[in-house]
Amino acid sequence: MLISSIISGLGLGSMYGLIALGFHVTWVVSSTVNFAQGSAMMLGAVLGYTFAVKYGWPLLPAVAMALALCALFGLVIERMLVRPFVDRGSGAWLMATVAGGIVLDNAVLFTFGKEPRSFPSVLATKPIEIFGAGVYPLQLVIPVVGLGIAVLLHVALRKTRRGKALLAVVQNPDAARLMGIDVRRTVAAAFMLSTALAGLAGLLIAPLFSVSSEMGTLFGIKAFAVAILGGIGSAWGVMLAGLIYGLTEALVTAYLGSTYTQIVVFSVVILALALMPNGLLGHAAVSKV
Repeated sequence: MLISSIISGLGLGSMYGLIALGFHVTWVVSSTVNFAQGSAMMLGAVLGYTFAVKYGWPLLPAVAMALALCALFGLVIERMLVRPFVDRGSGAWLMATVAGGIVLDNAVLFTFGKEPRSFPSVLATKPIEIFGAGVYPLQLVIPVVGLGIAVLLHVALRKTRRGKALLAVVQNPDAARLMGIDVRRTVAAAFMLSTALAGLAGLLIAPLFSVSSEMGTLFGIKAFAVAILGGIGSAWGVMLAGLIYGLTEALVTAYLGSTYTQIVVFSVVILALALMPNGLLGHAAVSKV
C-alpha cells in the first residue's frame, strides 16, 4: 500500500507541478498569472480524447493538435483578458481570467457533454509490479516528464542568453525594449507556453482519470496552491512543491480516507505558508528606494 501510494502521489504531484509551472512561466515574464490554468488542463484532455478516440487520429498528431489549440487558448487569454487591463494599470485581469475559465468550462460542457469519458492508453492498461505493488507505466512516465520540463525551464531561463533576456522583461520592460526584445510578443508566448503545459498535464493524466468538462476546476486550485507553496518564481520550487503535495495527498487518502484528504492537505499548505511566506525556494521581493 505504501509503495503504491508513493508512486501514485509522485504521478499526481508531477501533474500539479506541470500546471503550476504554467503559473511560474507567466509570473517570471509578466508578473501576471492565468487563473484559467485548470480549464486549459481540461481542454487538453478533452481535445486529446476528441481527436484520438472520437475521430480516430494517430496519437502523436492528436496530442500535437491538442497542445497547439491549448496554446492558442493561452494567446486568447493574454490578448483579450490580460493585456487590456495591464495596459490600463488595472488588476482586473485576475477576475477576467477566472471568468474566461468559467466560460470555457461551460462551452465544453455544452459541446462535449456532462458524462465522463474513458481515455484508453497502452501505458495505463496493464500494471507492472514494483516492490510488490501494481502500478501503471504511465504513473512512472508522468514524474519523468514533469521533472524534465522543470529542468529545461530552469536552464532556458537562468543559463541561456535568450532566457536571461526574457527575465529582463519583467525586471525592466523599458530596458528590455531598448535591448530589442518584443515585450508584448514575449508575454504572449509565455501565456501560450503556460496553457500548453497545462494541456500536457491533462493529456498525461486523462488515461488515469475520467475526461470531463468539470475535471479542471479542483486541479487548477491545487496547482495554484503548489505554485505559491514552491515559490512561484522558482521552477525547481514549484516542481518540488508539486511532488510534496501529491505525496501528502496520496498518503492521507490511503491511510485516513478521502474524506479527510482536502482538510489535511490544505491545512498543511496553510501551515507551510505561515512558516515560509515566500515558499520553499522563493525569495522575498526587493524594494528599491
